[in-house]
Amino acid sequence: MRIALVGRPNCGKSTLFNQVAGYKAETGNFHGTTVNFTESKVRVAGEVLELVDLPGTYTLTGSNPAESVAREYLASREVDAVINVADGSHLAQSLELTLELLALNRPVVLALNMMDEAQRLGLKVNGPGLAERLGITVLPLVASKGRGIRNLFLEARDTARKGNIPNLPADLSDPNPIRRHNIALELVAAYTSQGERTLTWRDRLDDVLLHPVWGYVVLLLTLLGFFQAVYGIGQALEPPLLAFFDTLTRQATGSLGGEGSFWFVLISGVLQGITAGIAIVLPYLLPFLLGLGLLEDVGYLPRVAFLMDSLMHRIGLHGKAIVPFILGYGCNVPAVMSTRTLEEPRDRFMAAALATLVPCAARLAVVFGLVAFYLGPLTALGLYIFNLLVIAVTGRILTRLMPEDTPGLILEMPTYRVPTLKNVVNKAWFRIREFVVEAWPTLIAGSAVLAILTYYHAATFINWLVLPFTWPLGLPIETGVPLIFGVLRKELSLVMLGQALGSMDFKSVMTPQQIFTFTVFVVFYVPCLATLIMLKRELGTKGMLWITALTVVVAMVAALIARGVAVVLL
Repeated sequence: MRIALVGRPNCGKSTLFNQVAGYKAETGNFHGTTVNFTESKVRVAGEVLELVDLPGTYTLTGSNPAESVAREYLASREVDAVINVADGSHLAQSLELTLELLALNRPVVLALNMMDEAQRLGLKVNGPGLAERLGITVLPLVASKGRGIRNLFLEARDTARKGNIPNLPADLSDPNPIRRHNIALELVAAYTSQGERTLTWRDRLDDVLLHPVWGYVVLLLTLLGFFQAVYGIGQALEPPLLAFFDTLTRQATGSLGGEGSFWFVLISGVLQGITAGIAIVLPYLLPFLLGLGLLEDVGYLPRVAFLMDSLMHRIGLHGKAIVPFILGYGCNVPAVMSTRTLEEPRDRFMAAALATLVPCAARLAVVFGLVAFYLGPLTALGLYIFNLLVIAVTGRILTRLMPEDTPGLILEMPTYRVPTLKNVVNKAWFRIREFVVEAWPTLIAGSAVLAILTYYHAATFINWLVLPFTWPLGLPIETGVPLIFGVLRKELSLVMLGQALGSMDFKSVMTPQQIFTFTVFVVFYVPCLATLIMLKRELGTKGMLWITALTVVVAMVAALIARGVAVVLL
């Protein structure tokens, strides 16, 4: 028996799914789309049901990817019952989708979620009256606190067994969207009543967080604290993990003969790939995703999108695109993944392209290890500001090359909620699993391939291959290998640079201008292998290749400018 969860964005549908889904939940998508639906098995009164969480959709007749996937799934898959999750505190908007679902002739149960919030707003819903009018079961729900979940699934199971197809009255079945909107308003007027609403701390909080001045101050402080916390956790976890895997590598390769043997080099390469995932990516990615889930569940991210809308329009996007940019500072992989929330293909491409130019934690390690350490923190800050400038200019150029009116942002602000640990952890798990299952194995395989190339002394060939880039930038020819290895993961650019030049004291083997130019090129050029894999998945091979070419051009131009500036100032 399969039950589908359908609802508008921010209605709490995914919260409901995460409350009941097991850790073996699987994601899937229709051919030709990048919008996912998530499936899991749920045990209800001893019976195992298949539960699918369809992407949030405002209507089944729209053309954006989320709406298309929800519509196609319901039309082509065997669905025994639909649980329509509605926001009880904003019922009129939710009932428009309910009327569309009733017209599909599928068993439907309407779950009025966030009833605690509706009560806070003074709203009273006549559930039995609404149920009789629609001809379906209507149940109250507070998914974030686990209230009403068991009754909801028991009712959905029974409804599916009986095959109760709603007998929609003729006066509720008008297919015209405007008439459907009016019907929803009439239903709300008939079956809800407005009591006294009191001004709460949540209302006063929005007065600050959405203020045209103080809102940006709070945003800056929030992001600063967020990144500092993530960076602090990562810095605390990375050294002991690296030390552990360094010991493990020495033990694993100790019995394989000399350091130059084939098996020594190959096993070392494989372990490098494993180490990269566990000791370098996860210490930053995991706390970042946990923190992001926390901000999302609290209800702050939509407010960030609202504040950033006007600024993002200047580079051809709207406020929702700020999320990939925020994610990019932790890791470009989840940044690219998050572009699926944007409705238009053009917006997804532009957001993904610009997000790959954001310096992730790995690139910042190169910035700190080279520029900050050898040239000073003010120079590193200048590079950081230069990075933002390059992203803005690139966005303006892409807007000219891909002209399209980016519509204004119509965004419904969700209410503030107290997040639950279970929901935040589950969200982080679902997001990080994609990296562990898909990107990490390729990372390990890439490490093995590069180890084999090293064994067969391909360094000279690689250095000559990269000469068209290193020579105009005035870099030592030996920097070719570190740049190629940096595609695997950006920290390797720093590690291999010392190996290639024969010294980890970089100031003794490179001029200040070369250090600055090399770092700028590393910050912008080809994304790491894990990001390339995610780009291919989200945008297809063609989109990945276009973005790769774009980053090379941007890196070359930016590094040439940086070289000129460095000659004058350093």
